[in-house]
Amino acid sequence: MADANLRRIGLIALAIGVFAVAAMLLTRKYNAPAVVDHRRARQQVLYYTLSRINDPIIVLGDSIVEASTLPRSACGHEIVNAGLNGASTASGLGNWLAAAMADKRAAAIIVALGTNDALTISPDEKAFEDRYGALLGDLSKLTTHLAVLAIPAVETRERLTADMQKEIMATIGKLNAVLPDIAKRANATFLVLPEMPSPHTIDGVHLDADGYRIWDKAVMQGTTLVCG
Repeated sequence: MADANLRRIGLIALAIGVFAVAAMLLTRKYNAPAVVDHRRARQQVLYYTLSRINDPIIVLGDSIVEASTLPRSACGHEIVNAGLNGASTASGLGNWLAAAMADKRAAAIIVALGTNDALTISPDEKAFEDRYGALLGDLSKLTTHLAVLAIPAVETRERLTADMQKEIMATIGKLNAVLPDIAKRANATFLVLPEMPSPHTIDGVHLDADGYRIWDKAVMQGTTLVCG
């Protein structure tokens, strides 16, 4: 048990970085202001962006979303990146996004979350289901079209050891197994993520160009909810 905890702490430091939720918990005194500032800054930028756009397709998620470079639009709907570094299903993203949208609605919201849950939160599938379901419930008030993307695989790279990778992949497998049912209960579309090439990350967690090519394509399948 002690070895497993040490591996998880090491993985947290690797994968999330200075703004990560896990790092904030481990060194709250020093990192909390930076995390809060980033969260507020991202929300403000989203507010500015969404204030001049009608009926956007919003991609909501964590640092994998925030670092993505998706197409600017699809079938006349602008695509808005609503990624937040360090976000998980416990980050209150529903209210965070609703505040940025003010009184507007989205043509569709595509949710790509779960990596940080697998890295930093105890792998309790029931708690994950409850948090994800509650988030989708909040988001359903902002759009009539919801999609949920599968969690991408991590790999052995940089300081992510084979033991760490194996442990986290077991968790990701459990969480991905319940995602289709979570989506179905929320009347959301589940988006399958094809198998990634090796390598597909820059550090074991965050995607490289090859990884993003597959990830982008899966995300863009969610635009068919409004594009047909």
